[in-house]
Amino acid sequence: MKMRKILSVLTVTALCVSMLAGCGGSGDSSSNSAGDSGTGTNTAADTGSDNASSGDAAAADDTSPITFEVFLTDANNDLWDNPVGNAITEATGVTLEISYPVSSQGDSKQDVALMIANDEYPDMIYSKGEATQLYEAGALIDMRDLIEQYGPNIKKMYGDEFEKLKWGQGDDGIYQLSYAGVRSQTLKTGGTCQIQFAALKENNYEYPKTLEEYEALIKKYLAAHPTTEDGLETIGITMSASDWHWMITLGNPAGFIADASPDNGQWVVDENYNCFYKHTTPEEKEYFQWLCRMYDEGILDPNFATQTHDDYIAKLSSGRVVAITDAEWDYNQAQQVLIADGKVDKTYCGLPVTLRADQKAPTLLYQGLQVGWGMAITKSCEDPVRAVKFLDYLCSDEGAILYKWGIEGQNYQVDENGMRYRTQEEIDASNSDPDYSKKTGIGNYTGFPIYGDGAEDENGMPYTTITRDSVKAEYNEEQKAACEAWGVDMLIDIFPQPDEFELLPYSPLWAYQLPQDLLNTVDILNEIAWPGLVKCVTGGQANFDANWDAMVAELEANGLNEANEQMTAFLADKIDN
Repeated sequence: MKMRKILSVLTVTALCVSMLAGCGGSGDSSSNSAGDSGTGTNTAADTGSDNASSGDAAAADDTSPITFEVFLTDANNDLWDNPVGNAITEATGVTLEISYPVSSQGDSKQDVALMIANDEYPDMIYSKGEATQLYEAGALIDMRDLIEQYGPNIKKMYGDEFEKLKWGQGDDGIYQLSYAGVRSQTLKTGGTCQIQFAALKENNYEYPKTLEEYEALIKKYLAAHPTTEDGLETIGITMSASDWHWMITLGNPAGFIADASPDNGQWVVDENYNCFYKHTTPEEKEYFQWLCRMYDEGILDPNFATQTHDDYIAKLSSGRVVAITDAEWDYNQAQQVLIADGKVDKTYCGLPVTLRADQKAPTLLYQGLQVGWGMAITKSCEDPVRAVKFLDYLCSDEGAILYKWGIEGQNYQVDENGMRYRTQEEIDASNSDPDYSKKTGIGNYTGFPIYGDGAEDENGMPYTTITRDSVKAEYNEEQKAACEAWGVDMLIDIFPQPDEFELLPYSPLWAYQLPQDLLNTVDILNEIAWPGLVKCVTGGQANFDANWDAMVAELEANGLNEANEQMTAFLADKIDN
């Protein structure tokens, strides 16, 4: 009753339901090793597994009923009784009893802290940034030997990047399976920044490639349209920087635009793999100086750092904001409102804008397998062999297709050439019904290992429903018109292509599980940079240098140089391994 005890302490009575029979460990093991986690006693689960000739056979050799408790940081649907869940149970014998953070914001810190304090854990856990604390508490088992014996599909899925899964820092164990789509391709993107299609049309679809050109186009459109058709004052640029979204709209774009850096969180990595806390580079200083000038000239919304995120989305939804610097997932809600209101030309086109013409926007660069966040098996699991076999089934072609496509004959069909396809009715349902995933189980449980969009099997069949053709089929009239004007097949074709970049020998830095002391330092640096950057932007051009220098000095006084050195050493260890 380990998770029930935790949740009862938190008085979350809605989740306190009776446990089904299954893998509910006593938590007696205290070692981070599969050998100390009960694997030697699971003779029933082991039967017939050692000589399995294929991944599917190894995963399906024991389908007796078993229930695993799983804690997932993301999403909010604990219903396993749906077509996909039932099909997985039929194939594996496994039923999942799922719980989520008690925080309405999806913050699992409180939950994980209580687990560690009580030394009681679910059988499996996807904890995102809290994995370091679980690892240091000895809560996670090393899956490497189990995967070698029972996980052929796991090894197949991760392929050449399998070794990136190991923890590092002197520990070659594998404690998590990455949640991120393996071999994923970027098929749609917000780019480094965005501008309304209306502005592009009036510029004969000549899109800006540099920050200077971006500024010129914004000002040109503002001059022609000081107000909207609804009589609202047109805003050149706005942001959401009054809460954690500052990283998404203020911080991250600085790295993409100024440093032409891929998404490494708060870090920039040079050609020698030296790491720098990014809000101190000369290029970013130039970028924030540009924002300061935009603020002084009235192009940047004076409320960019004080408005709530709801206010931000409302402004975008009104169609009055010409340009933004955001991630597509963050502004997509506003896009949907604009489309519903018939203001499709006020939606946003992602652009490959950089500070200088000699830089290449890294948007489509493949950064390698994202590691650090993923599914783990805890020491409380009494049958880690069955748990690994269950994860291996999800990595098999059968499991991967089931999870992403659903049930054959119900959610998808197979044509005379053996190719999977969805009917228009099913596509419409998946796009319009907010409960589609909950009802079907398709893609409903974040945290498990999956193939990424664009990944294909040995026969060229896509593992997911998101393909080049499916993305193009959903283009609206503005997106189609832009592609026609540019003479390209897809919107991403105006970006530097993946083969123009060298393959990086490391994973995205933001996804790594960093040492706790380094995480603590980075938190302090972020707490300084957030108001510091806002002050640099809003403090006036005459005071910019002094404000910038003061921010950097405070960062240095709070561990900046030490953090750079520690992160550089951390990355060197990853590259060496």
